[in-house]
Amino acid sequence: MDLRQAYLDARAAGAKRHRDIAIALGVTEGMLIDAHVGTPPAGPEGGLQAQRLRRDFPRLLSELSRAGELMALTRNAHCVHERTGVYEHLSAQGEPGREMGMALGDEIDLRLFYSAWAQGYAVREGEQQSLQFFDARGVAVHKIFTRPATQLSAWQALCMDWVDADAPAPAWRGDMPALPVDAPDIDAEAFRAGWAALRDTHEFFGLLRRHGLRRITAMRLAAPQFAQRIDTHAARVLLEGAAANGTPIMVFVGNPGVIQIHGGPIKRVAVTGAWLNVLDPRFNLHLREDAIAEAWAVRKPTADGLVSSLELYAADGELVAQFFGQRKPGQPERCAWRQLLDGLVDDPVWSEDTAGCAA
Repeated sequence: MDLRQAYLDARAAGAKRHRDIAIALGVTEGMLIDAHVGTPPAGPEGGLQAQRLRRDFPRLLSELSRAGELMALTRNAHCVHERTGVYEHLSAQGEPGREMGMALGDEIDLRLFYSAWAQGYAVREGEQQSLQFFDARGVAVHKIFTRPATQLSAWQALCMDWVDADAPAPAWRGDMPALPVDAPDIDAEAFRAGWAALRDTHEFFGLLRRHGLRRITAMRLAAPQFAQRIDTHAARVLLEGAAANGTPIMVFVGNPGVIQIHGGPIKRVAVTGAWLNVLDPRFNLHLREDAIAEAWAVRKPTADGLVSSLELYAADGELVAQFFGQRKPGQPERCAWRQLLDGLVDDPVWSEDTAGCAA
């Protein structure tokens, strides 16, 4: 198949998103982008061009601050998270190619798992410029777009520095990743005791590993005072409530390569067909409500008091998105957030608890 021509035909037929075009053509998005490596310039109105990048991705991201304001995009199959800001305070540690890192800017807040990053591209289509990163199958893990306030001369110089004209075409993997499974023997009582003994939300990942549990299984096994299954449209009610009363929230969306976080208030919540959206100037969220198979209100005990969240899961058990009340380490969560979440739970075991929360 001539992917370049198929892409042009799809564009001419009105298709807009690279991912949707790739799916329609039976390829991954990375394969579609790589097919355009070496495409000559086609003028300001069109023409997709791509150039392969050198693969020291932690260092590349650490240099992005010189370009100023950019838009970070992280998605999974059912949710897209877009945040505008500056890539600041980048860090990474671990052996090359398997580093774990963070971006801790005021607006761009990321957890980075570079072992899932296999290929990167500088991409241009008309006036739109971006850096796009894919896993070994060609599934997008992270994208970075220029914005009107971007320092374009610095951006273009950075892209020139990182383009690798001699990079070979990637050998994309065609196998599907193995779905996680639970351990064969689960000690549910020991797991519940471990949950009740938590002192920090980050300890939850270790608890899951020790007991060999998928996250969705943990929800189903949890004691009812710590996890309650609620309506799958709970995110809409929660976001509309947070927008109405100004409660600042945190929104986590991730995939195997990145977790991207928004922290702060939201203002405009809109529903378009199956999509639940936040459409603020510097933060956009696009969530497929019809892909949510289970929604859970979750509580974890910590040294700072209970920390409450809403967790959304797809039919395959994968985590789609998480919502927390915004707070700093060492501070209790806001009572307004806890009340928003408690309002979604219709069970006497989950009584509203304002003890240990902040006004």
